[in-house]
Amino acid sequence: MAFELYNAPQSTCSQKVRMTLAEKGFPERGVDWVDHHVDLGKFEQLDPEYLKLNPNGVVPTLVHDGAVLIESSAIVEYLDEVLPEPPLAPATPVARAHMRAWLRYIDEVPTPAVRVPTFANLLAPMRFARANDEEFRAHAAKLPLRKEFYERMSQKGFARDDFDNAMLQLRQTCERIAGAIRDTGGPWVMGEQFTQADILLMPSIDRMEDLGYADRLWGDLPETGAWFARLKERPSYAAAVYKGARMSDRYPEHFRLAAEVEAVRGY
Repeated sequence: MAFELYNAPQSTCSQKVRMTLAEKGFPERGVDWVDHHVDLGKFEQLDPEYLKLNPNGVVPTLVHDGAVLIESSAIVEYLDEVLPEPPLAPATPVARAHMRAWLRYIDEVPTPAVRVPTFANLLAPMRFARANDEEFRAHAAKLPLRKEFYERMSQKGFARDDFDNAMLQLRQTCERIAGAIRDTGGPWVMGEQFTQADILLMPSIDRMEDLGYADRLWGDLPETGAWFARLKERPSYAAAVYKGARMSDRYPEHFRLAAEVEAVRGY
């Protein structure tokens, strides 16, 4: 079975799929995986040829035996179905339903929320600080899926209210991880089994650690900190978040930690 993954090193959604592929034993199980890097800094995700694969203009995109699959959470579920070993979903229907509730929550809360501090800390000031209003609006108009997201911010990033709301959502996520570990006994959010839920949570938590928000978001939640420490010990973490895949690696000359951003922006 041939797999092709169009992804970006620093994309949190790409990291979800790369971790899943690693959990499934790539390349040890002899299944081919072709790694297509999409340069988000050059907006290659908006190239006409890429848009034919993924009309949303985002990464990742998986191509498997001619079938084109988009949306990272759907790709992760698909990979777990076509590559059933080791399983990344519980065995019983009730437990699978509980896991899917986690997946929906992750898609609706931490996954979009993490984009706000990412842009506030780094991407908006780096990419658009010198753009005038007309240039900025013209870029937003090109985005099939993220136009409204860009229109909510300025060339310098997000307003205080947007930033604070995103941080509240990310704090809630960390509290829910801690609560799940307490309720199930851990070591993972579904209990003893490492599942898709842990994989889909990982990139948002990792991004916030990279941006310097670990103490603020889960410093008083030892269960969350221990969960994340265990997760980083898995070989699949290193395969997903390899050297160069963190924002601090990719953009060291532009990178600012949380304290610096808050001082500059008044957050």
